[in-house]
Amino acid sequence: MTNDRLAPLIATRVLAVIRAPSAEAALRGSEALVRGGVTGLEITYSTPDAPAVIARLAEEYGDGIYLGAGTVTTVAQAREAVEAGARFLVSPGTRPELTGAMLGTGAVTLTGVLTPTEVMTAVELGVDVVKLFPAALSGTALLKALRGPFPDVPMMPTGGVTPANLAEWIAAGAVAVGAGSDLVSAQDLANGDWDAIETKARAFHEAAAAAGGAR
Repeated sequence: MTNDRLAPLIATRVLAVIRAPSAEAALRGSEALVRGGVTGLEITYSTPDAPAVIARLAEEYGDGIYLGAGTVTTVAQAREAVEAGARFLVSPGTRPELTGAMLGTGAVTLTGVLTPTEVMTAVELGVDVVKLFPAALSGTALLKALRGPFPDVPMMPTGGVTPANLAEWIAAGAVAVGAGSDLVSAQDLANGDWDAIETKARAFHEAAAAAGGAR
């Protein structure tokens, strides 16, 4: 099921899930991530003025980053995020109306699943990638188990991914990984510790490169 639509995601390998306390923190944190080599940026809708942040990053970096919106929970958010410059959309769950709207924008669509039934629902709706969330609850065991009945479904775990276990996730069959607090923590964003974020990004980038990915 993997296709050319997913080529940028697979090349990027790591999506940084950015939940910032302000638009400015999101921008500065994103800049630190890019300096560290992580070019997959998921600006969540829990970040104030998320569309404005997306628009600013799209203007500043263009195709130099793989930019998208996360925590998409409404049809309006899906549409405005793509209008702002998002190339992919991520929802924490899988709901037919929302998923249809996300796909309708033309953006690469990832929706959250945790069970075989939810995987089947997401596949029937036509999503590009199923997001295993929260993956930290089970580690790679869940991904390995789901690969049995769904060997051709692109899957991306989010939650619990670290530089130390990133290679295990890729070996288990993940097309990419989503990394939140282990990469860009709320504390670092709140404290403006951009050096810490850059250092963590570099560790993730190196781990992804060693696992056979990351441009």
